[in-house]
Amino acid sequence: MNKDKGTRAERELFHKFWDAGYGVVRVAGSGSVPLPSCDLLVSSKGRLFVLECKHTQKSIKYFSQKEIDDLRTIASRFCAEPFIAIKFHYKGWYFFSLDKLGRTKQNYSIPLSCLEEGIPFACFPLE
Repeated sequence: MNKDKGTRAERELFHKFWDAGYGVVRVAGSGSVPLPSCDLLVSSKGRLFVLECKHTQKSIKYFSQKEIDDLRTIASRFCAEPFIAIKFHYKGWYFFSLDKLGRTKQNYSIPLSCLEEGIPFACFPLE
């Protein structure tokens, strides 16, 4: 997916959170700096979340060890909970804690077939 589509997906999710009454900040240029960063910071009921946002038309999305380590690092710096926010084509947004990600030999993954393990937008965050 190209950068423009990724940016549109981040903005879409930003507006969904804002319209639902969450505190939300989009971190512009998050993927273009060498230091750990995230796409969105979201606040709800005293909890803070760092989100890496992905949109894909494929049936599986892969994440490198570095991407996951960076998300853990930025979450630790903010005393926040790290999540992957993913939108499979025509499926809506789902949220995965890092312990729910699948593993390959060198990467992490979220297959479309495992959406039921994620949290749909309407239920995020779980209490």
